[in-house]
Amino acid sequence: MLKRLPNRMLLLAALAVSILLSFTPTIAMSAKPTLLTEPFLQLPTESSVRVVWFTEFAGAKHTVAYGAGLSKQAIAQTTQLSRTREDSESKRAVKYTSVTVRPIWRHEAEVIGLKPDQSVRYQVTSVREDGIAVKSAVYNLAAKPSPGKPLKILLTSDHQVKPMVAANLQKVVETVGQVDLVLFAGDLINVADRASEWFDDNCGGSFFPALQGRACYELEKNGIKTRYKGGAIIQNAPMYTAIGNHEVMGRFSTDDSLDEQFTNTQPSDFAEERYRGKTDFELDEFGKPPTLNPTGDPIIRKAWIKDHSFNTDTYEEIFSLPQSPTGGKTYYAVSFGDVRLVVLYITNVWRTPSLAADAKGKYRERDLDLNQPDLLGWGQHLFEQVDQGSEQYNWLEQELKSPAFQEAKYKVVMFHHPPHSLGENIVPAYTNPRHFVTTEAGQITSMRHEYPLKEDYIIRDVVPLLEKAKVQLVFYGHSHLWNRFISPSGMHFLETSNVGNSYGAFVGDRKRNVPTGYKEDYAATGDPNGLEPIVPTIAPLLDAKKQPMPYIASNDITAFSIFDTGTGTISSYRFDTHDPKSAVVKFDEFMLKK
Repeated sequence: MLKRLPNRMLLLAALAVSILLSFTPTIAMSAKPTLLTEPFLQLPTESSVRVVWFTEFAGAKHTVAYGAGLSKQAIAQTTQLSRTREDSESKRAVKYTSVTVRPIWRHEAEVIGLKPDQSVRYQVTSVREDGIAVKSAVYNLAAKPSPGKPLKILLTSDHQVKPMVAANLQKVVETVGQVDLVLFAGDLINVADRASEWFDDNCGGSFFPALQGRACYELEKNGIKTRYKGGAIIQNAPMYTAIGNHEVMGRFSTDDSLDEQFTNTQPSDFAEERYRGKTDFELDEFGKPPTLNPTGDPIIRKAWIKDHSFNTDTYEEIFSLPQSPTGGKTYYAVSFGDVRLVVLYITNVWRTPSLAADAKGKYRERDLDLNQPDLLGWGQHLFEQVDQGSEQYNWLEQELKSPAFQEAKYKVVMFHHPPHSLGENIVPAYTNPRHFVTTEAGQITSMRHEYPLKEDYIIRDVVPLLEKAKVQLVFYGHSHLWNRFISPSGMHFLETSNVGNSYGAFVGDRKRNVPTGYKEDYAATGDPNGLEPIVPTIAPLLDAKKQPMPYIASNDITAFSIFDTGTGTISSYRFDTHDPKSAVVKFDEFMLKK
């Protein structure tokens, strides 16, 4: 066990949140009034769907007009996002010198009385404080589709305001038309509390503009400039998302940059231990325990622990999603047409693989932090347990036995972290890190982290459950490439995350940055969990030796996948973003067993 040593700095706790959230700057009315986003669709049922949009004014009379002649009306409920901010790394043209609250309002109306498989026109309106009514364009909405109706489902992940995203989504619409559903396997943005990454990146590549056909992202190669606008997708089709590591913010601060707050996560059980005052570094400068919560209010306790570990507040405030009894929006199951979708919260904090003395890494702690417990990173720790016996595992076990799952034509499981991949992020194993500490004269001199491969929770605990339940497709992201695998039983694994950029595939002579001389052996190449990648069935890319490659890992070529539930096929396409005259190429296709 690590002996945690005295901390000489007091931690600002509950007061910081209240100060931040109470600050609301005066809104400057724009000359050309607009909505911050076009509307998008959430949480469809057999007879309803929710319409959501955002503005930078509180306003009034936020409504959805729908039906024949837009004659019917649904009134929206309005809430303000609690943690959206900007800083010096803002993606807007506006310059910020410090962390600044950015007030943004969310409007949600439920359109009811819908009939299955019947499309309805709709338009949203928000009235500003000065009385000006701001309207969206007119789009289509629908309730959940009936079982048996053929659907086109977009499989995507890891947008993160990356260069090729707008081109990718534009080509989705140009190639297959309007999709019926979007499944997004995490990493929607880079830093979840930075508002401009969601709404208005000045390069035109932020989350909502790209998925709503309002982007304007310019790519240049060999002197040729091409602008891409993304695709008008989520105005007309609902979306289900999984949490990736980039949807998770770390320890809250009113002063640290948003990048620092994003990376500065600590395990929640460590924050809870600190809250309980079990460690001597909780003493203040007078040697007395600080008064965090004198009345024992459980709400204050929960908020303090969250603010000193990690949170998904902004992500959860933005989206309306199905909920499970134990996981809420973080993991859930839902039926859509012939598909039973299970979404899991399987992601961990990303740390650098560097072993340098100044690295807060996967495998070691930074030297300067060793005797300052509030600065430790604790390795690549998990955000939610999924090992056997955990709440999420027990919920999953019951869901896989449910009639809704058992009777579904297509059984699909989506999460962020890869079970099989040629990318870098699959190493080390997905497990709670083991911490090894050396001391000298009462001071910590080194701390390294190990991850036993045999204790990978996804491979050891989750995959056997999915195999037994006859899941046909496991869909995930995280490594920014396209590759797929098939288990001996015939379960398909698809990673189609080469959407916005790539960090490479590790095969042949290209090796991951992994430590040597550690207790565990970390795979430098290939899939560490023992499956061989499948070569694309139609038009694989070729390597330098003109041999077909079982992956796409490119910063010029983007890839997307479409699941056609009518035929049971999943088709993958690629496009050279720097050659506007090039065609979209279908390069792979496979069929799910019914």
